[in-house]
Amino acid sequence: MAGRINDDDVKAVRDAVPVDAVVSEYLQLRNAGGGNLKGLCPFHDEKSPSFHVSPAKGLYHCFGCQEGGDVVDFIMKLDHLSFAETIERLAAQAGITLRYEEGGYAPGRQQGERTRLVEAHKAAAQFYIEQLDGPEAEIGRKFLAERGFDQAAAQHFGVGYSPAGWDHLTRFLRGRGFSDKELILSGLSQDGRRGPIDRFRGRLMWPIRDIAGEVVGFGARKLRDDDNGPKYLNTPETPLYRKSQVLYGIDLAKKEIAKTSRAVVVEGYTDVMACHLAGITTAIATCGTSFGEGHIKILRRLLMDNSGSEVVFTFDGDAAGQKAALRAFEDDQKFAAQTSIAITPGGMDPCDLRLAKGDAAVAGLVESRTPLFEFALRQVVARHNLDTTVGRAAALDEAAPIVANIKNSSIQHESAVQLAGMLGILDTQFVVRRVGQLARWARERGRDGQEPGRTGRRAAPQAPEAVQPPPGPRGPALNLRSPAHRVERELLKLALQRPDLVSPAFDAYGADEFTAPPYATVRRCIEDAGGALSAAGDNGYLARVREAAPDDTVRAMVTELAVEPLHTRRDADEVYAGVQLVAVRLAAVNRRVTEIRGSLQRLGPNADPQHLAAVQNELWVLQQYGQSLRERGYAAL
Repeated sequence: MAGRINDDDVKAVRDAVPVDAVVSEYLQLRNAGGGNLKGLCPFHDEKSPSFHVSPAKGLYHCFGCQEGGDVVDFIMKLDHLSFAETIERLAAQAGITLRYEEGGYAPGRQQGERTRLVEAHKAAAQFYIEQLDGPEAEIGRKFLAERGFDQAAAQHFGVGYSPAGWDHLTRFLRGRGFSDKELILSGLSQDGRRGPIDRFRGRLMWPIRDIAGEVVGFGARKLRDDDNGPKYLNTPETPLYRKSQVLYGIDLAKKEIAKTSRAVVVEGYTDVMACHLAGITTAIATCGTSFGEGHIKILRRLLMDNSGSEVVFTFDGDAAGQKAALRAFEDDQKFAAQTSIAITPGGMDPCDLRLAKGDAAVAGLVESRTPLFEFALRQVVARHNLDTTVGRAAALDEAAPIVANIKNSSIQHESAVQLAGMLGILDTQFVVRRVGQLARWARERGRDGQEPGRTGRRAAPQAPEAVQPPPGPRGPALNLRSPAHRVERELLKLALQRPDLVSPAFDAYGADEFTAPPYATVRRCIEDAGGALSAAGDNGYLARVREAAPDDTVRAMVTELAVEPLHTRRDADEVYAGVQLVAVRLAAVNRRVTEIRGSLQRLGPNADPQHLAAVQNELWVLQQYGQSLRERGYAAL
């Protein structure tokens, strides 16, 4: 049985790894004000960013899908790791040596499965790099040199060589303590007649990394004529590697993609290398599969879906390249970014183009791009006989929906006019009206939940307008953002984000002063964690509050309130905090006054005089207290 990671080490890992640094490895974050950051949620599809990160609190929360937590929760949920695997990965990043209880630490036995597979790939990548310098790899070095890649380029991209023997890598990894089962599961080895043998033999090797920079697979290029395998052989589907969810070069390109709001999609490993060496450092490629939904999700999180971002596809000008471009156009509406196409001249790919005409030609290729919808439009129109009325009508029927789907309305209008000219239709306004009608129908379908290009999927709301209270009597969902609850929400946010501004007064507030059951539960969590006053100089305060939550629903509410920006345009101060404290207390006093007045009315003239006097006295005291709160504010608390 695996040993348990020492609690102090777990805490050290949580404290050492900033949540914003980890999240930034997966998506682009921008300033959200108040010290918070925001980006497109990696856990659900959305049009605009509702995913907030609070570096100061070490927490994240999505106001669209309600996912939230700390840095450990983020990695566990996004990469589907166990708790131990997540701590191990973060500890490795932070340079922390973990201690294991219940019998010490044996890496081969106690590390999680994913961690072990990642370690095996890391070791394999280094093994292949070292082999590239050997005599046998001369053919691989020659292949690279003929394509314009020197030793420095090979090192930058981690290119290596797999020996031609049956089990060189397998024996090497066994010596590192990896089991045959792990080697088969990783895809680095495969079953042979007498046991595991290397999957890749006698080939040039490209490590394929995920967006976090970990090697998850390999692409292998055939070098010899007697190799009967395919030209390119990739790692099979494994627990680490899903070809539909990885982009070659994304680890090197992600920062520049986020910075420039542009991604260039090419077709192969050498094309990525050629583009990067030519200064196009936003180039990435799919790994033996067409560009699809999983790849789109990766890029959208980096591009932030702003209208100025762009995705440029490069394809050969032959029939296969044109078919690939049209296939890419089918996914165009899944981007808020503009999509363009750059057709390589003479059927050359970027690698060939760099060899023939130099780096400037590769840069010029990208700059010569054409909007993808315009390319698709010309391809559609070319299929019809425009010399006949029937042919022009058929072309209009097929092309008009393409123009109607263009997101930018001004470009849509200009393209409709352009389409009329392409078809030879003199009544330009007829084509413009036809396109406009199709666009209106598409918008109406979108409002009904059938958005063009997003069939059957609704965009997630920006913030939870209705949150179900914790288990209890069934009833309508509570609108926790209504004016009636807003001040309670704001006070709890202050108690979690700026406890120094509301303590010690807040700690005297009872859970019954919060009318929404979820808020009353959060108030009890704060009390169970030692109160707001206990937060002074203690960076573990929020963690204690989250741990005090009775279930995941309440824990998510705590995270949400700890991350959500305060409703003040200036920095929160004692005055702002005092207003919230007074408002919650005054509302509670007014509710009690209303209850007592109802009690007096029900008592009637025959009530016990002593009881009646006590109720009237309580009413008078509360009325005086309420008046004092209205006049003196925070000083009356």
